[in-house]
This record gives sequence, C-alpha cells and structure tokens, in this order.
Amino acid sequence: MGAGRLGDYLRARRALLQPEDVGLVAGSRRRVEGLRREKVAILAGISPEYYLRLEQGRDTNPSRQVVAALAKALKLDADAAAYLDLIARATNLTKRHRVEKPNPDIQAMIDMWPRTAAYLQGGSFTVLASNPLAAALSRHFWIGANPMRAAFLESDMRRLYRDWEAMTAKAVPFLRSVVVERDDDPAVQELIGELSLRSDRFRTLWARHDVKVDHRGDTLFLHPQVGPLDLRFQKFLLPDSRQILVTYHAQPGSASERAFTMLAESARADKG
Repeated sequence: MGAGRLGDYLRARRALLQPEDVGLVAGSRRRVEGLRREKVAILAGISPEYYLRLEQGRDTNPSRQVVAALAKALKLDADAAAYLDLIARATNLTKRHRVEKPNPDIQAMIDMWPRTAAYLQGGSFTVLASNPLAAALSRHFWIGANPMRAAFLESDMRRLYRDWEAMTAKAVPFLRSVVVERDDDPAVQELIGELSLRSDRFRTLWARHDVKVDHRGDTLFLHPQVGPLDLRFQKFLLPDSRQILVTYHAQPGSASERAFTMLAESARADKG
C-alpha cells in the first residue's frame, strides 16, 4: 500500500503546481493539470523514466536524497516534506496489529484538570480517556466516541463548531499526517473509507493530499448550554504509544473563561 500512496501523493502535489510557480513559462496548448512529470523530474535532478516509476509504484525504495529533491521540486513545506519522507520509507515498515489501551495515569491526570477539557485519542481517533469537562463540551468526546468521524457525519458536531469549515480544513491534513504509520490498522482504513463514502467535504479535502501538523490554535464553539466559547487547543503526541492528548482551555479573564467555568461546575455537579 505504501508504494501506491507515494505515487498518489506525488501526483496530487504535482497537480497543484503550475509552471509559473517554479519559474517556468506555461505553454499556450496545455492539456495537463498542474506541472508535467518531466518538469518535476528535471527540477529534482532525476530522469523522467525514474520519476514515472515512482508515480506508478514500480520503484518502492527512493533514496533520502531523491525524496529531499522531490520535496524541493514540488515546493513542499516542512510538514509535507516530512510526510513525503515518511511514506517513501513506509513501504518497508513491518506490519503489525496494534491493540489500543490508554495509560491509566493519563486518565488520573486529566481528571485533576477542573478547567481544562481533555481527552486521549488512539490511532484511529477513537477516544480512550476523557475528563468530565470534555464530556460536557461534547458527547463526541466521550470514551468510545470518534471526534474525527463525528466532525464530518454528525449534525450536532457541525452546529457545535462555529468555524466548522476552517476546523475540517485543518482536521484532514492532520489526519493524513498521523495515520501514515497506521495504514495497516483496519480501524483506520474503515474510518477513512466511511468518511470518503459518506462525506463530500472529507472526500474533497482528502483528495488534495495536504499534510499539516497543527499542534495548537483556536477553536470557536457554540455550546447549547453556555453559548459561544473561544478556546485554545493543544495536541500532544505521546511518543511511547503514538496516541494523541487533546486539551481545550479558555484565556484567563475572558467571557469564554466565565462560560467554560459554568460548564465545568455543571459537569462536576452532574458527576457528584
């Protein structure tokens, strides 16, 4: 699968480039979308025949130097270049089944954060641990839920995010960046397959092959209980398990902090 993914990615990124993007003059009779294979090969300093083999998946072991040259030729940013390097090497990864288990210390830790919503996601984005404030923020942050799936398929999730378009535009490149080492996981493939079939929005974004690792930023919610919430998010990739800890907090002294505090108090009351 790694070889096919490498070819797909090279084609997708090539299609997004125009000759003028790389200092070339576009011909008057262009029939090809994006940059031609031959131009990419020339810019990367490799033969057109070799580049064609890479796109067709007939060569599965490009050197790190070739990968770096292709990243430069395709004008990839740091995240996209790292992703290209990873999928180029993924063809030789040993496939193994992963059993997702949360570290109990993570659950104990996030339960002690009264004003920070936090949940832990596994490799297929299923929630493995969640604290009361995260559960109060959305039912799709409960243990066993899948926020990535819900973001595209659940109507209440679309209402929850005031910036749904911007959020989903960031979610798919992030998904692509973290599942590259888990493409042998049936749960990952099922998630991508279901979203590709059922969500036009996901299918369009996934086809772009964008890769972007956003570990922090702003998210705009509209909570049915407490109204607008402007929250800061942080994503922490745990190195031992490759699981993702997601947190939300409000800026001190803001209206959102007051509203988030009300939600936290409500969550504590319900738990008690």
